[in-house]
Amino acid sequence: MADQLAVPGMPGPLVPSSAALWRIDEATGAVTVSAQPRTDIFIDPSGGAVDAAGNTEPGPEPVLNAATLLGTLPPEGDFQFSARVTVDFGATFDAGVLLIWRDERCWGKLCFEFSPEGEPMIVSVICRGVADDANAFVVADRSVWLRVSRIGRVYAYHAALDGRTWQLIRVFGFDGDISRDRVGFAGQSPTGDGCSATFDEIQFRAERLADLRDGS
Repeated sequence: MADQLAVPGMPGPLVPSSAALWRIDEATGAVTVSAQPRTDIFIDPSGGAVDAAGNTEPGPEPVLNAATLLGTLPPEGDFQFSARVTVDFGATFDAGVLLIWRDERCWGKLCFEFSPEGEPMIVSVICRGVADDANAFVVADRSVWLRVSRIGRVYAYHAALDGRTWQLIRVFGFDGDISRDRVGFAGQSPTGDGCSATFDEIQFRAERLADLRDGS
């Protein structure tokens, strides 16, 4: 049996990719990950492209080695999963992540990430075979609140600067059976020597989000 960690605010135990990389503060319920150097969850969309002559061009290999902490069972029905994310940024693309995970080719990341310009930013990445990459907005601080919601078969990503007024980042869906989709946390440092990310004020509510765009 893999290591399981109890995280206050979550509906059940979570399984870490490596227990040594995750720490839970029993007094506050905060979860901290030590993301290792050159780690990420990304499948470059340029892989497998076909050139004008019909030849398949090799692309970068998928990178799926980031530290993860995922629920043992997929949640049922509608939910809202949120946390304040604080990242000790050091290098481009360092990030703390709320993660939806079905398998290695179907997943979604909502990231608080260090941009190439050296600014904290909200970024979302959705993988349906290969990944996309979408930047939202710059954050002046080193902390922000992130939220993943499910409404029927649809997922919504939101971010909040104050933990109360939520800005819509993205709405999307996956094909197939959503009953396999697990949720949790991840930390990454694709270009750097590692970073630390802390998740606190963690909440999981089995409640439908009434409105995607009214800030609630």
